[in-house]
Amino acid sequence: MFARITGAAFRGILVAMLFAMPSLILPASATDSPEVILFIALLGSALAFTEYYSHFPSFVEFRSAPPINRMRFAAAAATVGALSLLAAHPLAPTGLTALVQQLGGWLGGQLSFAYSPVQLTVLMMPAQAPEATVLMVRDAAALACAVSGMAIALFALVIRVGHWPVGSGAFNVWINLPLFDPTTGGDVVQRLQRDARINIICGVLLPFALPAAVKLGSGLVDPGMLAAPHMLVWVISGWALVPASMIMRGMAMLRIAGLIAQKRRAACSAADEAMQTA
Repeated sequence: MFARITGAAFRGILVAMLFAMPSLILPASATDSPEVILFIALLGSALAFTEYYSHFPSFVEFRSAPPINRMRFAAAAATVGALSLLAAHPLAPTGLTALVQQLGGWLGGQLSFAYSPVQLTVLMMPAQAPEATVLMVRDAAALACAVSGMAIALFALVIRVGHWPVGSGAFNVWINLPLFDPTTGGDVVQRLQRDARINIICGVLLPFALPAAVKLGSGLVDPGMLAAPHMLVWVISGWALVPASMIMRGMAMLRIAGLIAQKRRAACSAADEAMQTA
């Protein structure tokens, strides 16, 4: 009980720190509504504590199958932290912000090739946007894409080399996939594979589709709002992290479907051997 409470409290504190990170890194002049940020941080912390303290799952997937959620959180923290430092450089430059700005500029130059998601974020900016803002958006998108890509590659390595989730013990579908009902009609393996492919396809397409949608709906959504530091941090982070999380979810579901199919084949082989022996 004590370990469960402390673990849930620790996760709640980490979530609160994640939401508060831009306000802690950016100068006070860039923070317009600290009360709203505090409320969101406390709300996120309470949700994380409630989810991990409860014995029954609600909406957080893979909570008993580390390290996928830890990798997602680490990617989110790295992205939000890096983009906050990048946005803070023009306002309050330090050695660390200069280092992040140089890294972002280099990545922006490397990843802003034809039809890349980074270039699409640049093209969605209005023509009258200042060049400094456009470069900031480009560098932020490049940093976020790099972190998301590394998270996906690392999770693929964990599946391939670490044999996830076998190394974490028995995989409980009810606890780790609370939004997936295995009793609904259809074969479980086929449904898992279908949902996995949908997640992966959507995760791959979203970084391309979202900038195009913003460009088409420029009368409804103003991309110039990315000039605001907090808006830049959260919009670009969500643009990169949500698709990456969907791809990782799809990879995980494909892996689980493969394990279930493997167990079925093993059970059929054992039954055939038993019948032959009899």
